[in-house]
Amino acid sequence: MPAPVSGPDTVGPAVLSVSDLLRQTRGLLESSLPLGWVSGELSNLVRAASGHVYFTLKDPGAQIRCAMWRNRAQLLPFRLEEGMQVEVRAQITLYEARGDLQLSVESVRRAGLGNLYEAFLRLKAKLEAEGLFAAERKRILPLRPVGVGIVTSLQTAALRDVLATLKRRAPHMSVCIYPTPVQGDAAGEAIAAAITTAGTRARMDGVQVLIVCRGGGSLEDLWAFNHEQVARAVSACPLPVVSGVGHETDVTLCDFAADLRAATPTAAAEAVSAGWVELRTRLPAWQPLLQRAMQRRLDVASQRLDLAQRRLLHPRERLQRAAQRLAELQRRLQQAGTRRLTAARTQQAMLGSRLRGAQPRPQVMRERLQWRATQLTQAMQRRLALAQIQVAGQAARLQALNPEAVLQRGYAIVRDPQGRVLKRAGAVAPGAALEVRLAQGSLQVSVQTVDAHVAQEHGAGDAS
Repeated sequence: MPAPVSGPDTVGPAVLSVSDLLRQTRGLLESSLPLGWVSGELSNLVRAASGHVYFTLKDPGAQIRCAMWRNRAQLLPFRLEEGMQVEVRAQITLYEARGDLQLSVESVRRAGLGNLYEAFLRLKAKLEAEGLFAAERKRILPLRPVGVGIVTSLQTAALRDVLATLKRRAPHMSVCIYPTPVQGDAAGEAIAAAITTAGTRARMDGVQVLIVCRGGGSLEDLWAFNHEQVARAVSACPLPVVSGVGHETDVTLCDFAADLRAATPTAAAEAVSAGWVELRTRLPAWQPLLQRAMQRRLDVASQRLDLAQRRLLHPRERLQRAAQRLAELQRRLQQAGTRRLTAARTQQAMLGSRLRGAQPRPQVMRERLQWRATQLTQAMQRRLALAQIQVAGQAARLQALNPEAVLQRGYAIVRDPQGRVLKRAGAVAPGAALEVRLAQGSLQVSVQTVDAHVAQEHGAGDAS
């Protein structure tokens, strides 16, 4: 660079600072070399605490520093490793602080995936030209299917996600799984065969819609779903097909051929069961919808009324009314807060009282049990004493009626020769032999005279 020329009358080239020079150089680089792909080997890989990733991209003849910022690095579908052959989409720039040439990396893919992507685009253009992806070929999913088929591997997390979503949203739906490998050289043919089998057995298996799914991965991992056989099998399937392959950013030919492309396997299950969820929520949803519609109409009418009123009011009165409205809203807000707080406290106290009342009280229950035992003992004693008194009374009455006791008081029992007890003197004649039983022993007597008149007067049955 020429040295500055001194002197008031001499005009020389402008003198640039180092910062200005590097800034202009960076602008020329970025404008002349647009964003593009660069291949090489990773080395000097550093993951900063900020989330940025720094590395060197090299080949046998040269190397260049690279920087990948955190918002780009966290979207990588795989982990960068030392010695990995990659292709980076980057913008060449100049790091002014050190004057170093470097690449600002937008995305990274494994080396060789560019060829896969080109093959993907060629096959996509071919099938699209045949009308395989035409919108008029797409079928509407059944509103409320009773059976769903799933084409995927039995070991994938995508299958677990789909089954869990269907169980949560429509547990009554029957599920038929058509297992197939979803990755590898032979996976494409196997997936196409599973789709064909599902379409053939649809009526027998009771399936009305088919889900083709697997979890996310790189373009190479998902390549089985880019096979021409898979796209044609999906298009020829008699069932409506929902493709839930990979994550939201992953796109395959299976997605284009399917009747519906879901962002994830879970989203595919949600799409299939959407009709049942909508049906379950429709009836209770009508009431709030109607309330909101009425409220909107009331709000619109109120706003129109307020607008008409404001047009007729003086600005001072408008301000006064606005202040009053603000004060009213503040008062209502305070009252609402107070009511909610009071209600919460009341509920808390009620629940606390109920909790305390529900807690077991062993001492009280023990005392109550002892009191009940005492009452029971006293009642039994009273019943026993009353029974003893009743028994004693019955025994006394029985004793009073005992013939032996009557004889002990001086009475006697007189029997005729036939052993009958005599009650009337007229029942015997003089000279009859009688037996007189006393309290102790008995007498054999002979009747001398009969005084029947006395016997009739006194009603006695004794013989003299």
